[in-house]
Amino acid sequence: MQPLAVIGNVNVDLILGPADPWPTPGTEIMVDYDELRVGGSAGNAALTWDGLGLDFQIAANVGNDQFGEWLRQGFGKHSARWPVAPMSTTLSVGITHPNGERTFFTTRGHIAALSWIDVITTLDTERLKGGTAILCGSFLTDALVAQYDELFDWADANDIRIALDTGWPIDGWTEANRGKARGWLARCHIALFNEVETTRLANSVEPAAAAHRLKAQMPADAIVVVKRGPDGALAVGADDRLVSVPAPLVQVADTIGAGDVFNAAFLAALANGQTLTKSLAAGVRVASKAISTIPRRYDGADLQTPSEEAL
Repeated sequence: MQPLAVIGNVNVDLILGPADPWPTPGTEIMVDYDELRVGGSAGNAALTWDGLGLDFQIAANVGNDQFGEWLRQGFGKHSARWPVAPMSTTLSVGITHPNGERTFFTTRGHIAALSWIDVITTLDTERLKGGTAILCGSFLTDALVAQYDELFDWADANDIRIALDTGWPIDGWTEANRGKARGWLARCHIALFNEVETTRLANSVEPAAAAHRLKAQMPADAIVVVKRGPDGALAVGADDRLVSVPAPLVQVADTIGAGDVFNAAFLAALANGQTLTKSLAAGVRVASKAISTIPRRYDGADLQTPSEEAL
């Protein structure tokens, strides 16, 4: 299996809910559920690989408070070389709604201070050569974004494919943010966006057409993946052929981080030599199980999908 790594945002998630309707300002409501857990796109991907029993690396940082130490403990040996930023740890409060959707309130915190030096001193480059690194939280990791060119140069020099999941820009998909993302994609080999992100970024209302547009702006052998929630996933491969897989019908318990779980499972299957279609199916299967189980379950058997004819 080719090596895997994730680079980017790890923070604390406080999940509360469900809340319906949204409370009137100045009032208080009671909710039935709360959970304090490791979060952030990079953190969710890493926890998925860990739950699937896979070897991986993760480059992240923490703040210099009790939450930072708590995050470090949550990742054990994988966090041994994480730097400590001289500021509070990023905290994200997620309010869930009865339909499974959620609203987040997030502090900027430590993740904005993650730098290229932090990343390169955390990762074992030799062990990652020939593998894939997923870059997460681009619109939150300000210091690292300013040094993306160095990161991309490092990846090119060491035969490391970069997969990109920028997350949603705080100020939306403005023309400036679309321009930034297109510039990053020009140097990435795998794009991992949800349906709304893909269509907004490509200025197209149709997901498949949007995927083709993004693919045209990337290296010739690139892959564009569109995560479609209950409708499964589609992708445009290196040969420009469109493939898609459905999602199983599940009783949704918690959708938070579903896209990150998909990313991790998809890349793991791809790194293990699975076809694009089978890798999509693996991502959908693992993510579907994760969002329908409390506590979340990750089953390595879900990475092994049936024949493509059965998908």
